[in-house]
Amino acid sequence: MFLIKDTATGKWGKAKHLSRAINGAQYNAVYWVSADLNTLLLKGAYVDGQYLGVGLSMLHKVKENEWTAPEMLKIRNFNKYSNTAQLGASMGNDGQTLLFYMTEKKDDYNNNLFVSFLEGNDIWTAPKNLGKKLNLSGYNQMSPFLAADGITLYFSSNRPGGFGESDIWMTKRLDKTWQKWSEPVNLGQPINTEGSEAFFTLDAGGEYAYLTSSNGAFGASDIVRVKLLEKEKPDPVVLVTGNVYNAKTKLPLQAALTYNTLPDGTQAGTGLSNGTDGSFKIILPYDKNYSITASSDKFFAISENLNLDSLVKKGFKEIHRDLYLAPIEVGQVFRLNNVFFDFDKFSLKAASFVELNRLVKLLQDYPAIIIEINAHTDNKGSDEYNMTLSENRAKSVLDYIISKGIAADRISSHGYGETKPEATNDTDEGRQTNRRVEFVIVKN
Repeated sequence: MFLIKDTATGKWGKAKHLSRAINGAQYNAVYWVSADLNTLLLKGAYVDGQYLGVGLSMLHKVKENEWTAPEMLKIRNFNKYSNTAQLGASMGNDGQTLLFYMTEKKDDYNNNLFVSFLEGNDIWTAPKNLGKKLNLSGYNQMSPFLAADGITLYFSSNRPGGFGESDIWMTKRLDKTWQKWSEPVNLGQPINTEGSEAFFTLDAGGEYAYLTSSNGAFGASDIVRVKLLEKEKPDPVVLVTGNVYNAKTKLPLQAALTYNTLPDGTQAGTGLSNGTDGSFKIILPYDKNYSITASSDKFFAISENLNLDSLVKKGFKEIHRDLYLAPIEVGQVFRLNNVFFDFDKFSLKAASFVELNRLVKLLQDYPAIIIEINAHTDNKGSDEYNMTLSENRAKSVLDYIISKGIAADRISSHGYGETKPEATNDTDEGRQTNRRVEFVIVKN
């Protein structure tokens, strides 16, 4: 496998070998690259970097030109398919949805499409057939690609209605069962030709597609790019870019990223920041609110809130949001960005529980830590009213944490009203910054 960079001039650079850490004596292939270019899905099963046989493996970028050893994905009941004639895969942008194409019977060369989900603890669910509407009996279905919206699926098939040997088809998932799909639509010419088209993939914006085609190829099959029509595009998404930094030193950090939907706290995906500059990219569908959390050893996982359901869906959008991780040490102040109250109220909203449960876990993992909860307001209202409101809000957070089994002598609360602003109170943005809940480590 080789790395080829697209330069600022639009021309492709010279291919660069990715070293023996990734390339071995057997046939090598990259099935999927994460949006941030920090994670690769590889053909083959590896343990501690040693090739074992049929399967799939993942590896991560540590820093520029340095990768972890590939490790096989632990997929339940995968041994049932380990002797199949073909195997290929791709990953959803959430990092927890795995799409396969493979044969179910020995000596059968017609592939079917499957899905597997990240269960937790590095275990994936058993492959699930995507149903008869997509897996047409007697025909070959292969190279599935799930678009960034998590709904639109493209795949290659030689089913009836095509223009050549094998065409690209598009379908949309209709529910969460992964069994109900819209009728597959042939993308038509000029994407599909009298030759064979496969391995369709898209950029995050859904503007351009990349695929292989045998039509007029220099070899057996070549890589081509095509601009999509509106009817061929998936639903628009938001690309969130940023960098993770040490809040104390301002140096970049490699951190694990998790994004959850609010208020239910369902994990919507994972990612990894680059070990050299802390950069990350994640792709999120519209119409939901998210908390994005960065975590690293000996740092408290700081989260940011993204209200995408408040954005008007007008096509692809890019947002930049840096994340700061504070080291776990005495005197360090941590802002709880996803603790929410109704206007002029002090009862916690359900969307706050995801954030507060992370604080509970910190206190469980570090039993010597003693903290103080501090709440602050903007300058709207009287000094006395704001002081009382902030004290009640801090107390609500304290009561929640104690209710989760944390000893009362390990936590105290204090309200500061409007006395410690972090920004001007002359703008909406400044007042929003000043309305906050924090905790400080007073003993470790």
